[in-house]
Amino acid sequence: MKKQALLALLVGGFLSAYAKDWNFAGPDGRVQVTVSDEGGRPSYSVKYDGVTFLEPSPLGLVTNIGDYSQGVSLGEEMKLGRVDETYSLATIKQSTVHYEATEAVCPVMQGGERVYDIVFRVSNRDVAFKYKVYPKGNTLCCVVKEEKTGFVLPEGSTTFLCPQAKPMGGFARTSPSYETSYTTDDEMGKNGWGEGYTFPCLFKNGTKGWTLVSETGVDSRYCASRLIGHEGGLYTVGYPQEGEYNGNGTTAPGIVLPGETPWRTVTVGTTLAPIVETTVAFDLVAPLYEASQKYQYGCGTWSWIIGGDASMTYDEQKRYIDFAADMGYGSVLVDALWDSRVGYDKIAELAQYAKTKNVALYLWYNSNGYWNDAPQGPRGKMSNTIARRKEMKWMKSVGIRGIKVDFIGSDKQVTMQLYEDILADANDYGLLVIFHGCTLPRGWERMYPNYASSEAVLASENMNFSQGSCDAEAFNACLHPFIRNTVGSMDFGGSTLNKYYNVKNQEGGSRRVTSDVFALATAVLFQSPVQHFALAPNNLTDAPAWAMDFMKHVPTLWDEVRFIDGYPGKYVILARRHGDTWYVAGINAQKEPVKAKLSFPMFEAGKEVSVYADNEQLEGSLRTKKLNKKGEMEITIPCNGGIVISNKY
Repeated sequence: MKKQALLALLVGGFLSAYAKDWNFAGPDGRVQVTVSDEGGRPSYSVKYDGVTFLEPSPLGLVTNIGDYSQGVSLGEEMKLGRVDETYSLATIKQSTVHYEATEAVCPVMQGGERVYDIVFRVSNRDVAFKYKVYPKGNTLCCVVKEEKTGFVLPEGSTTFLCPQAKPMGGFARTSPSYETSYTTDDEMGKNGWGEGYTFPCLFKNGTKGWTLVSETGVDSRYCASRLIGHEGGLYTVGYPQEGEYNGNGTTAPGIVLPGETPWRTVTVGTTLAPIVETTVAFDLVAPLYEASQKYQYGCGTWSWIIGGDASMTYDEQKRYIDFAADMGYGSVLVDALWDSRVGYDKIAELAQYAKTKNVALYLWYNSNGYWNDAPQGPRGKMSNTIARRKEMKWMKSVGIRGIKVDFIGSDKQVTMQLYEDILADANDYGLLVIFHGCTLPRGWERMYPNYASSEAVLASENMNFSQGSCDAEAFNACLHPFIRNTVGSMDFGGSTLNKYYNVKNQEGGSRRVTSDVFALATAVLFQSPVQHFALAPNNLTDAPAWAMDFMKHVPTLWDEVRFIDGYPGKYVILARRHGDTWYVAGINAQKEPVKAKLSFPMFEAGKEVSVYADNEQLEGSLRTKKLNKKGEMEITIPCNGGIVISNKY
């Protein structure tokens, strides 16, 4: 090492004359990482079982105190360690996680000084890394102007990506709302609509496997990011767009020194199982504060998805409270315009009435202050600390359980501060928080104990808006377990049993094309600790009794998830466990039915299970069926249909 230093060349900075490579692997040795400083530019590559999943990809930062992306070298020593942690978190896909990883701290030098470390964590399915930047002399803060961090996919890879929208467009200038349509099996070399792609991003490595790229650990100390597409299979980390948040706030994050960036994460596997089952978004973070109380999760209802703005009346909300009680649900979401159409006094009255039914209320709020034009109220309550805390104090006094905060269209650091402030204040008053019109959650379930869920997806409201969204329901639903929902809770608001999106459930408006069993299956496939389902009071009499009975008892908290089969945008079959009860759920978006003999090791071979299934006409039924002696069963899922298999009778 000393000989290398003596032979160093000075080319735009202090460079090693000979490139240095560091190699390390996950606990089982199958995920391998190489870090290099060739040409004075740091890079890394990822292999799985010797097969390349990421080609040499750029690393480095450009700050206002120095360009740390070139003219650098790896330091004298790499520090290797082991991470072995078990944690419990009820609100994610797996209630207890045993996280094991190799930690490699790679110092990076420039001009003879250690300017930052690249900290890697490598598990048996994930690679994660972040930068730790050191002070420069007496300088104890800096602006990170650009990250050179990139991901170079092997030639021939295909993409499953969601384009980032331009800022200040869409409804009332609220974009980006992270609600755009995915393209699937697409070629590389594109850049979405010109603004890159929303995390997470899924890639198929030819016939060799799959790669999921995302980030986690984003809070008020940094901005959230997106992925920018380039030619040659390169995708780089991109900071927020300048026009976001009505142009307010910086696009480049500022950090205290020493300071750290969020984690960039890469999940790899020869099948989709590591993608579906990964917990990397939560493995790398820690709670930022203590929960002020024990929070309650579970199922609920909401009137807006079927009844729209017209449903925002005292009487209709009371009817939905009664409906929630009939279903055994714990909450009702009171959506936009309640402040003007119901009023604060009547909301307090509704909350008291709901309490007598063992039901609690969530209240919708507009996030906006100076960053969009959304007119729905309440407005100006969540954007200001004093107004927000006054409002939350009132909510606590009348027994409100949580809030749904909407229209937060930005990834800037100032916006991350808003998210954090809302969550921290809400915790002080014992309120759960759901976000809509919002960015992807990035480890927030573990970081913020009162965080419940986020939309960040083309959710159920779009099926109320257009027939096109109804027609694409199965296609989109077959994407979310592999991409959006695998890294964080997803507030979808679905599982509709009305045939039409209107209060009369008669012809007119958008028509649901998926089956009732499909609706049951998505209640299992879509993970969120709080689920406000798109059911309506009329479903007590016009929906099949077996379907309503299932929806009365479906859990929202899960202990385990297992991938069984599927392909993004085509079909998906996975299993979730709640206690001793397993639910295997599947749906199909292809024209041809999915027909397969599958093994179900979670069930006892030769025993009977409950099977909710569709025939060719999408007519559903509930039957009991025996597994064979090998624990196998033949299944058929028609287009727009579903299946649910459970050991619960």
